[in-house]
Amino acid sequence: MSDINELGTGMNWYVAHTYSGYENKVKTNLEKIVENRGLKHLISDIRVPVQKTVEVVGTDDNGNPIKKEVEHKIFPSYVLIKMIMTDETWHIVRNIRGVTGFVGPGSKPVPLTDEEVEAMGVETRVITLDYDVGDSVTVTSGPLKGYIGTVQEISEDKKKIKVLVSMFGRETPIELDSDIVKKN
Repeated sequence: MSDINELGTGMNWYVAHTYSGYENKVKTNLEKIVENRGLKHLISDIRVPVQKTVEVVGTDDNGNPIKKEVEHKIFPSYVLIKMIMTDETWHIVRNIRGVTGFVGPGSKPVPLTDEEVEAMGVETRVITLDYDVGDSVTVTSGPLKGYIGTVQEISEDKKKIKVLVSMFGRETPIELDSDIVKKN
């Protein structure tokens, strides 16, 4: 494994496959290793995605339901690790008791995309915009690069915006990703 992080992609989420029921042990052991070896700059977060549900486990003497909060693993046998992939971090994670390998072809781990991380609810990015409705903006990439328009609407999650652009002598509303425009 010569320089596994040849692209220098930095901190990404990777998925380690574990034996069934070992997820929390792997998480705990990896956290101890990171703390003991001072590797917080290489491995910053370790998660076992769970979903909490309330289950009725019976009734009390008065016939009232007894409820208990239970955690269910969303992805059994998997641990999510936010890390910079190097030979050292690969070796550390791969050699923890209970880890069978990383998700990816052969022994080459593949990082999760931002969309996958967001869809799993592991990490959400807060989008801040430097423009508001009514501001003049310029499209910075895509087929409409260079066009100037006015912001008409911003979606609630701030990922999409509607811009009124002058095309062919007409004002045309266009929906764009919020990160491909800049304020004039």
